[in-house]
Parts: sequence; C-alpha cells; structure tokens
Amino acid sequence: MPAPAPQRFGELEPSQWPGERLGLPDEGPRSVARVGRRVVAILIDWGLAALPAYLLIGGLHPELWNVVIFALLQIVFIPTIGGSLGHRIMGLRVVPISGGWVGLWRPLVRTVLLCLVIPVLVWDSDQRAFHDKIAGTVLIRG
Repeated sequence: MPAPAPQRFGELEPSQWPGERLGLPDEGPRSVARVGRRVVAILIDWGLAALPAYLLIGGLHPELWNVVIFALLQIVFIPTIGGSLGHRIMGLRVVPISGGWVGLWRPLVRTVLLCLVIPVLVWDSDQRAFHDKIAGTVLIRG
C-alpha cells in the first residue's frame, strides 16, 4: 500500500532538483535560476541604480536614492521586459507560477519584499525566496 499523500505544510518531500514540484526542468531553458546568476543579476541592478544615485543626486542620502532607483527599475522592467536589466543580461526571467503575464501587482509586491532583504534570505527546496513565494513568481532561465 502506497504512503498517504502529505496533508500538512512541512510534510512534503524535498524536491530532487529546484523547480521539480513546479513542473520545471532540472536544467536549461525554463529551469529555476541558480544562485550564481541571481547574485550577478542583483549586483548588476544595484550598480545600475547606484550610477544615478551617486553621480546625479549625490550628497543628499545617495544610499536611500540607490534603493529607490533600484526599486523603480525592478517595478518598471519586470512587467515590461520580463525581468530587471540584470536578470535579462544574465538570461533570466520573472514569471508567475500561474502562467501568463506577470502583471503590475506582482513586481510591486516582489520588489517591496526584495528591498526588505530578509525575505530574500529565506529559500525553499525549489530555490524560491520568500519574496517570490508571496508574489507567486519564480525566476527562471530563458
């Protein structure tokens, strides 16, 4: 007799690869983005936000402006080109788990949580951080 299906949170077996439970492949196009690409993408985005924050705005709290510009870049580019500039340079896309267009609210929620930093550090076995889980998105290759 097969084991009963998990009934409660925490009873799920870990994925064999990131994205398995989401129906995504182990590698190649549409596979979950791995940590290395994610880190490079966010460094690119942070650097692009830092340029105007420090060079154009300058002296009056440039670190605050860096966060504001970073957030604006995320909110504008995720629904328009499928990811931030850093994501796209690294060959990544932000897609909703439900399929279709990511919409406007998902990038907004995802970005607010991303800027809080702590949700980014909480991951599941599908390598989805808390900000992606709440927004119903996944960062994939492709």
